[in-house]
Amino acid sequence: MRAHSHLSRAALAVACALTLAPAVGAPAPDPKAASKADSPPAVVNNSPLNARMFAQLLVAEFEARNGNKPVAYQLMLEAANASLDEALFNRAVEIASETGDGNAALSAVKAWRNAVPTSVLASRTEVRLLLMLDRFPEAANATRTMLDLTPVTDRAATFSSLPRLFARNRDRKKNAEMLEPVLKPWIAQSDTRVAASIALARSQAAAGNIDRALDLTRIAHAHEPDAQLPALLALELLTSTPDADAIVIDHLKAKPDASAMRVLYARVLSSMQRYADAAVQLDAVTRQNPQLPAPWLTLAALQLELKKPAEATATVNKYLAGVRNGTITAPESAAADDEDGDADADDANQGNAQAYFLLARAAEQQRDFRGAEAWLAKVTDPQRALDVAARRADLLAKQGKLKQAVETVRKAPENTPDAPRTKLVLEAQLYSDAKQWSAAEAVFADATRQFPKDAELLYQQAMMAEKLNRLEDMERMLRRVIEIRPDHHHAYNALGYSLAERNLRLPEARELIVKALELSPGEPFITDSLGWVEYRLGNSQEALRLLKEAYRLRPDVEIGVHLGELLWVTGDRDEARRILREVQLRDATNDVLRDTLARLKVTL
Repeated sequence: MRAHSHLSRAALAVACALTLAPAVGAPAPDPKAASKADSPPAVVNNSPLNARMFAQLLVAEFEARNGNKPVAYQLMLEAANASLDEALFNRAVEIASETGDGNAALSAVKAWRNAVPTSVLASRTEVRLLLMLDRFPEAANATRTMLDLTPVTDRAATFSSLPRLFARNRDRKKNAEMLEPVLKPWIAQSDTRVAASIALARSQAAAGNIDRALDLTRIAHAHEPDAQLPALLALELLTSTPDADAIVIDHLKAKPDASAMRVLYARVLSSMQRYADAAVQLDAVTRQNPQLPAPWLTLAALQLELKKPAEATATVNKYLAGVRNGTITAPESAAADDEDGDADADDANQGNAQAYFLLARAAEQQRDFRGAEAWLAKVTDPQRALDVAARRADLLAKQGKLKQAVETVRKAPENTPDAPRTKLVLEAQLYSDAKQWSAAEAVFADATRQFPKDAELLYQQAMMAEKLNRLEDMERMLRRVIEIRPDHHHAYNALGYSLAERNLRLPEARELIVKALELSPGEPFITDSLGWVEYRLGNSQEALRLLKEAYRLRPDVEIGVHLGELLWVTGDRDEARRILREVQLRDATNDVLRDTLARLKVTL
């Protein structure tokens, strides 16, 4: 490929022609016009774009289009310096960037900033380029200038963009260190305190500095209790530190009608298995905005998780009544018409399949299997046929009719691309729930043959192999999962926990679990596993700290059992009994709980 070190002949010809030729159709100067003193001079706005510059720009673009980017860049930058036109500076940066010459692009930006010191666009472009060139300390310094130049109305958006911009640097702790002195002056100012505090808090959270992130969020919230930004970040932090709860609660006191925030809060609480607290928030939403359908249905689902089928039934019935009388906006129906063109009125016109599923679950919890089947029969949408079959199969299994349950799943229609895989998972789950591990493992083995690259199916097969005490097979399969999906944190955790549970290769077990925690920071179940391996290694105090943290974040039964056992063996038996009673109230039939109580000979 030839080097483009000079102008092409065609470009030179065009430049010369445009520079020397008069404008087409321009009238010749009138010598008499100058003598007319009685005519006032016309007001003319002169443009810096004279014929020579116009030719230069045309040649620059011509060369850029033909691949001679270095020449195009030089011509464009000369024109920009001559005219002080920001668009031309920006175009010079673009041309340099197109060639991958970051240093040339940066030179153009610096010339731009020198020519137009007040240019916000030039300053932002400089920050962006420095970040692209991985020159992060310089980018942090340039950010100061950018913020100084940014108009007050745009600063909040600029602050919020900084954590994302600097995320290009994978050293999250370094990012937080660089942004701290940049944003600190803005946090001190009243009008920018909230936005700047939240921007820095996000950077600190990304670096794993949760306590610092929470402190900054508190600063922002204290300054404006009704501001959404601190409350939203507090929701994100809540899964890592329950102390963020106070910010959200206080925000809702300042804005009691913030239904959207309550719904988000309930979603986070549900993910933490704090179902009772989530239900309180959704109950408030149904009172504040009873016309919204989703909070009613989600509230009923939470009540079912809390094993309160009568309350769930009442909630769904209120929802259905509201839909019928028009006080609740029904979701769009996906129901299909029957042969006569008339589907069930509620289902077709109101879209209440989810409500019927909830009522079926409520009936099931009350051992009213016939009533549950009656509710399922009202779901006529063909797209939900597999869901209905799954629920029917579950009902049959709970009545001891496992064979019929499996046949129900196998005969279910396959009207979606995912249906064959879903049916295999459902069948395996039926066997697993019945503790028929061999049958479940066989189904998963069939599934992995049909879907050999499906890491999740292989992971589930590994879990069945563990139940069968085929530990070598389990380890082989989990390592294969990690090969297929190196980010599958559950596989690392399961393998590490299995080793720790059997008191084998404990340093390796710890390494695997630490890797899982790196892939999913703050995950309570992985934190629980790490606590368990520390216990096996003899580090009781560190184990207690980790297990308490895991249980605080996720009061799951098995996490609570682990914490209770460790408290028991370390001598704090009153606290151990309290925790174990607490989890027993949640699920007295849990096998891990019953085995632990029997092994430790604990009476509650």
